[in-house]
Amino acid sequence: MADQRLIVALDTTDRARVEALVGELGELVGYYKVGMELFYSQGPDIVRCLRQQGKEVFLDLKLHDIPNTVAQALRPLVGLGATMLNLHASGGTKMMKAAATALREEAKLRNVPCPKLIAVTVLTSMDATEWESLGCVREIAQQVSELAKMAQAAGLDGVVASSQEAALIRKACGDSFAIVTPGIRPAGSATDDQARILTPREAIEAGADYLVVGRPITAALEPRKVAEDILRQMKEGKL
Repeated sequence: MADQRLIVALDTTDRARVEALVGELGELVGYYKVGMELFYSQGPDIVRCLRQQGKEVFLDLKLHDIPNTVAQALRPLVGLGATMLNLHASGGTKMMKAAATALREEAKLRNVPCPKLIAVTVLTSMDATEWESLGCVREIAQQVSELAKMAQAAGLDGVVASSQEAALIRKACGDSFAIVTPGIRPAGSATDDQARILTPREAIEAGADYLVVGRPITAALEPRKVAEDILRQMKEGKL
């Protein structure tokens, strides 16, 4: 059975490439992230296709607008069967509460399992220099912690955050609050455009529940071999 803590990011517009990658990874990977690139180019059918193959889907659209707009935008997404959806915590408490309410109402109306709803805190591509250039007074880690607490109070299931802040979030929000961490890079791999990163083992040890890994796997000459290595590193962390 696949380790559902590993989510492979399908950040591409190429449907054929997605099908080939999912086929190559086979039973090893059971959870995939469909982001803006893939969803906007291929449409909702890509989510349905993955679900028909028995795969879990994190639909990563990072919704951010006024409360009513986000709430109504989430309703049709419930019907796609994604396991997890997200929005930006910086949209505020009212937006997050409206979204959580709409999601649960829609799932009940459709008589389907309610997807997890999580909030993006601070993008993992953001470093301290760029953060300061935005005029932010709090340090990144402090802001992430505060946004996580806001999301939990608004009724969300978890957050997206750098693995570097995972331990802080776990302390602030408890064991039942989901922490999804992108910016994972196996030891020795390129950082690409990620700034706040950890290795798979470090992320698990810090308290992350799910690791989102894209280019280290999807751009590799042997994706399955890299995925196997990442899963091995994850098992070396705390279970």
